[in-house]
Amino acid sequence: MKRKLLTLLLLVALIIPLQTYAKDKLVTAPAPKGAMLNDDFTIKVRQPGLQWHEIPSYLIKVQAVKELKRTVENASAAYFDFEGEVEISVTYNKGAINSAKVRPLSYGIAHRIEGNTITFRLDRPRNLSIEVNGDIYHNLHLFANPIDKYIPDLKDPDLIYFAPGIHEIANEELKIPSGKTVYLAGGAILKFRLAVDSVENVKILGRGMICHTIKGGVKISNSKNILVEGIILTQCSAGGSDGVTIRNVKSISYYSWGDGMNVFASNNVLHDGVFCRNSDDCTTVYGTRKGYEGGCKNITMQNSVLWADVAHPIFIGIHGNAGNPEILENLNYINIDILDHRETQIDYQGCMAINAGDNNLIRKVRFENIRVENFREGQLVNVRIFYNPKYCKAPGRGIEDVLFKGITYTGDNAEISIIAGYDENRKVKNIRFENLNINGQLIYDDMPGKPGFYKTADLARFFVGEHVENVTFSK
Repeated sequence: MKRKLLTLLLLVALIIPLQTYAKDKLVTAPAPKGAMLNDDFTIKVRQPGLQWHEIPSYLIKVQAVKELKRTVENASAAYFDFEGEVEISVTYNKGAINSAKVRPLSYGIAHRIEGNTITFRLDRPRNLSIEVNGDIYHNLHLFANPIDKYIPDLKDPDLIYFAPGIHEIANEELKIPSGKTVYLAGGAILKFRLAVDSVENVKILGRGMICHTIKGGVKISNSKNILVEGIILTQCSAGGSDGVTIRNVKSISYYSWGDGMNVFASNNVLHDGVFCRNSDDCTTVYGTRKGYEGGCKNITMQNSVLWADVAHPIFIGIHGNAGNPEILENLNYINIDILDHRETQIDYQGCMAINAGDNNLIRKVRFENIRVENFREGQLVNVRIFYNPKYCKAPGRGIEDVLFKGITYTGDNAEISIIAGYDENRKVKNIRFENLNINGQLIYDDMPGKPGFYKTADLARFFVGEHVENVTFSK
């Protein structure tokens, strides 16, 4: 009898942690009362073979430009946390599904359509766009997060905790003191921005969101050692700061000047695993601007997804201090999917754009493993020194030592890319392309059959203008 009891206790001891672990592999959060929802889609998720869980589909707004007119469209967003593998079911409630895409396409996520429902599996966290019948304006932004490992201690005096629910304050801005951790639980919605100003050692964590009606989202100013992780918002900027990490943050904006993740006069900034769909530039690096002073160095964006409904996915260098010239250096963009770029103005095109203005010197820039899908309108690359009196007080000083490595573009809408200096004293130098792949064709200097009178850049449809030195293409 004792042996049977001991065996039973051992089985219970083994089963309980296994069940707890299994439950922890999928975490969903209900929408709070009063949340703005969108019924275009019904979204369900489950661990394989287990019970389906419906997750909320939140209203989120995006900008559309049609025939030069800007309009605001209602899209959807949903999120959950998981570890291991999950099955996802997305039902389109507005009609039949003739076609569907799960993007980024580079992830190779196979999906099945049955009636008006799309199903697919994930075996790792992903930030996705689910598009039905080619509609990119009323799509589902699906954020499949890793399990949130942070466990808030509600007795911690340095914790500012927002429980599930809608939270409002009078002036629509909360200033965060030094040493504080702000936690947005899943299902929490803030109707105010978070200001991180002249402080240090601040964390903003969680799975909640700052409402899409709040411009600015999180603003980091003149601060050190800041972490923002996991939340959904409109914008997340860093100015005059050092030691900033922005991880798995989702930025979606729809209004004018809706840049996603600006960096102004800051050093040692890391964006890791972010998703940006913006109504202006997705990510920028500038010198002196908006009251922040100085150059930038050691800025990295990696493992991310960018979608510019207007302007640039990546934009570097137009703003600085023309009277006291600055340097922007050690800028890295690694393992990125660019889903879209749509800009009619020729001066502001470029999925990867370096435009040196205000006497800035821009050097040591690395674009590596960038996959560009068939964007709507613009250029693949724009590297220029120029003077734009609307935004600059002088042309840039130079652009030097730029590497484009493992760049892949698949599409037919790209206009001619431009690489151009300004004058003999303001040049573009040392631009290297390694493994440039355009529609399945590697472009390199020793390509077989390339006519001797062709520049290699011609085969990529890149215009290399005056005051440019040492542009090379290799495999």
